[in-house]
Amino acid sequence: MISIIIPFHNEKESLPILIKDIGKELKGKDYEIILVDDGSTDGYKNKTTDKVKIFTHKKRFGKGQALRTGIDNSSGETIVFMDGDLQDDPRDLAKMLKKIDEGYGFVNGVRVDRKDNALIKFYSSLATGFLKKFLHSPYTDINCGFKAFKRDVINGFVFYGNNFRFFPLRVFYNGNKVTEVEVRNNRRRFGQTKFGSGKLWVGIFDTLTAYFLYKFSERPLHFFGSVGSLSFLAGSVILIVLAIERIFFRVMLYRRPILFLGMLLVIVGIQIVMTGIIGELIVFLHKKGKS
Repeated sequence: MISIIIPFHNEKESLPILIKDIGKELKGKDYEIILVDDGSTDGYKNKTTDKVKIFTHKKRFGKGQALRTGIDNSSGETIVFMDGDLQDDPRDLAKMLKKIDEGYGFVNGVRVDRKDNALIKFYSSLATGFLKKFLHSPYTDINCGFKAFKRDVINGFVFYGNNFRFFPLRVFYNGNKVTEVEVRNNRRRFGQTKFGSGKLWVGIFDTLTAYFLYKFSERPLHFFGSVGSLSFLAGSVILIVLAIERIFFRVMLYRRPILFLGMLLVIVGIQIVMTGIIGELIVFLHKKGKS
């Protein structure tokens, strides 16, 4: 059984075409299409059949929750994520499923000849470069929504907010065999893109969140300790210089407002380091409770 999960919001013109094209490509195979309507307002209706099931959110919760709904209501051993705007081409399903049959646990799509606007391309290249450099990501196009994977690789991953973008990283870090295949990127035929300038900033913050979670979630003191130590060191240097000036050169400190900056940096540095120690304690107790 292959489960095709398609989250969508206001894509009533695209979905009938997409469903028909998927049916052509998977003819003779055991598959199901799971449509997740994330609070659409365009009046799209589709009858549930043996091959097509639809689940509706009463309001827009975001793509992460829509994917979670799709996974919870799917039954396939192989799962495919596709977008509902026709930019993902069903003709590429065969090559992705072939990689699954070859023993790969996760197959990521790499969009060639992308039809997205310059803003989306800029964000994708920025995120990909950052993740490769700082998180050793093996992916060329982690933001591609077209992915195929075995159900068991998803164990332990909780979809929420925008963390679905970094699901491939968790799969890789868990030791699963991953690969990539080139996929077509069709031009949007109906409606408007859901990606705007506001989501660019959200994406940047999501990338920074992923950097922290995947690199420091089990050793928070390494992050908070480094930041806190820099603050404490900067404050200490300022206070030492002021102390030398006061003792040896009789400079009155009330004329030096930088004194308060030095004190602030020292105090903030200590607090940040203590935050890291508390984080380490939480991780330790969590691990101890599981053992």
